Amino acid sequence: MTDRQRIESAIANNTGRPFSIDSQRALGGGCINDAYRIEGSGKTFFVKANSCDFLPAFSTESQALKELAATQTVRVPKVVATIDGDSQAYLILEYIDSRPSRSGNWETIGRQLAALHQIRQAHYGWGQDNLIGATPQPNPQSDNWIDFFREHRLEHQLRLCQTRGFTLPHAEQLLDVLPSFFESHTPYPSLLHGDLWSGNIAFDKAGAPFIFDPACYYGDREADLAFTEFFGGFSPAFYAAYQESLPLDSGYNERKTLYNLYHCLNHLYLFGASYAHQAEQMTKQLLSR
Repeated sequence: MTDRQRIESAIANNTGRPFSIDSQRALGGGCINDAYRIEGSGKTFFVKANSCDFLPAFSTESQALKELAATQTVRVPKVVATIDGDSQAYLILEYIDSRPSRSGNWETIGRQLAALHQIRQAHYGWGQDNLIGATPQPNPQSDNWIDFFREHRLEHQLRLCQTRGFTLPHAEQLLDVLPSFFESHTPYPSLLHGDLWSGNIAFDKAGAPFIFDPACYYGDREADLAFTEFFGGFSPAFYAAYQESLPLDSGYNERKTLYNLYHCLNHLYLFGASYAHQAEQMTKQLLSR
């Protein structure tokens, strides 16, 4: 069976109707996977493709999308199938036709994200490790958020950056004072999207929001909010709706820099020295508080 036949068979099994691909169009926007819109038998689907060894990553993404969908808080694309093909691995999802974000309903996603963040469990972490972008993200179970964030977020990224020749000045000093950022803030383990920037949110033709490309784990909800601001921020209506639904604790404006340092280090590891100065400035800002 060819990979094309495997895709057609998986869709047919999921929908309960025969499916044959009539057309396939490459989609842009991603830097990790190839992406396609496929059409046939009156249906349209979104397909991600990567090398065969990427199948575990597609499996964890599938699991995250299903877990988010089960909360009935935020909309995510429905999972159709993951496929281990001869030449590539595939993740097949519902295709949602989107519109420009400026005309989307930002208040709705603000309220929905607040509802998602009220989904909690007893421990930080997740059932398995996953990826943040193309970077391994460890998610072991932990009872202590400060320890989890220190060891499995900041120290993890610092080690990865060192493998590519990047060292963050004053990193040890920052790690030593980490508890001081949480003297008046004890976060419960909220279900997080984990990679919530403007490239991972869209709006359908009716203006209703949906999110995708998750890197889920249970952690401080502020980590999700912080990353929404890293590349310029969402609409003010989003933040107003979130704050009205689930007010933030005092000190968030300091902690958001701490949480975004994790993402800045990840970009330093993935994309190189252009993020080094920003990571150093963020560290200096945190230590000068």
